[in-house]
Amino acid sequence: MQSPQTPAPRFPIAHPFDDDKLREECGIFGVIGVQDAASFVALGLHALQHRGQEAGGIVTHDPVQGFNSARRFGYVRDNFTSTTVMETLPGPLGIGHVRYSTAGSKGQTQIRDVQPFFGEFAMGGAAIAHNGNITNANALRRELIERGSIFQSSSDSECIIHLMARSLQRNIPERMEDALRRVEGAFSVVAMTRTKLIGVRDPLGVRPLVLGRIGDGWVLSSETCALDIIGAEFIREIEPGEMVVITAEDGVQSHFPFRPQPSKFCIFEHVYFSRPDSILGGRSVYETREAIGRELAKESPVEADLVCPVPDSGTPAAIGFSLESGIPYAMGIIRNQYMGRTFIEPTEQIRNMGVRLKLNVNRALIRGKRVILVDDSVVRGTTSRKIKDMILDAGAKEVHFRIASPPTAWPCFYGVDTPEREKLLAATMTEDEMRVHLGVDSLKFISLDGLYRAVGESKGRDKACPQYCDACFSGEYPVTPSDMIDKGFELKAAE
Repeated sequence: MQSPQTPAPRFPIAHPFDDDKLREECGIFGVIGVQDAASFVALGLHALQHRGQEAGGIVTHDPVQGFNSARRFGYVRDNFTSTTVMETLPGPLGIGHVRYSTAGSKGQTQIRDVQPFFGEFAMGGAAIAHNGNITNANALRRELIERGSIFQSSSDSECIIHLMARSLQRNIPERMEDALRRVEGAFSVVAMTRTKLIGVRDPLGVRPLVLGRIGDGWVLSSETCALDIIGAEFIREIEPGEMVVITAEDGVQSHFPFRPQPSKFCIFEHVYFSRPDSILGGRSVYETREAIGRELAKESPVEADLVCPVPDSGTPAAIGFSLESGIPYAMGIIRNQYMGRTFIEPTEQIRNMGVRLKLNVNRALIRGKRVILVDDSVVRGTTSRKIKDMILDAGAKEVHFRIASPPTAWPCFYGVDTPEREKLLAATMTEDEMRVHLGVDSLKFISLDGLYRAVGESKGRDKACPQYCDACFSGEYPVTPSDMIDKGFELKAAE
């Protein structure tokens, strides 16, 4: 298998002023039955860039040239638009992956950690791209190493390849089933053999995966927005616990290899991770976020002159808040769209400019006004404080924060880059203590029931069996994070 890897510039995993958000871990994409699959995969990954901006990779298969791969650091647009690179990825079948580091060497990614991973088995090669996090990866890795496996990366996802290699099943899809039955945690997987495109979601369906159709070919993607960019038709979501095996000749074959369990889709996909132009659970993400803003306005009204989003993730919720409250919506903060990794290397003086490099206050609009700032979440609170200072410096009379998610008080172990619990503001402070810490006139988060209503659960959250994974808010983990417990993490005490 060829693997052209010209040196790529190393970038920090995020701009130093953009580290106060939870980051989705990965985006995955695959296509079969099209000419020049790599170009379709590159376009799909470009649409999924928000899910992973640290590195990306593509594997394709051509009947003559076999498997080929390219893995690079940085953005898709900077790596997979080059004719030189794309010519090395021929064939009608391909998969791709964009990543942030969650498991593995956080912030210290090596090229060997970049997916898709490839394995050569007795019945042929297979490549795999994984979105999620394996919560028993440490235990599996120890067991596999003791049995002679040699790991090439620090990624938890590589465990799946080694488990497949040790399986006694007859073909690659069956070996994948066998491997995934040993895995705990969250996984949406796109994989490929010489002739098959395979998609799998874990039994709880924590992470998303959708199926699309393009001409005579088929597409698997983390989100529907990546289908749009290539002109594919959205067919349906892959169900929790479902495996689909797709061939050019037979189309989509579906079965359910895991024991059925109640679905626990990640509710934060609705709040922040997914692009607003995607569809989740038959619902527009944009419309859901607008509904979150409406619920927030009902739960936590306040007298003010303007409703302003913290761009860009707070925008739909701010529109909803404005519509429900009747308070005018305004772009009080303007985002510099060209602020990114290609900016000058920050000196200490530049660092001290803080968030102003990325956001600027519309002073003429803000001066003398009582301003409601709507944001999607508060994690560490560092960016929120800087934005509040900017608004006050611009002459605002009052600053009120309204947050479109409940307080984030618990880390995620299912594939989201979350700080340790003691670094989460809501883990150590009450809402009023956070208000004082941020220095704002008022601070209110949407309630967990309000969030559930906004995503379509009219009766709110079912406490006995929550309809979503909301562990980052509730501390109730649907899959026991065994590796983290082994390291000393303490679960929430039973109430």
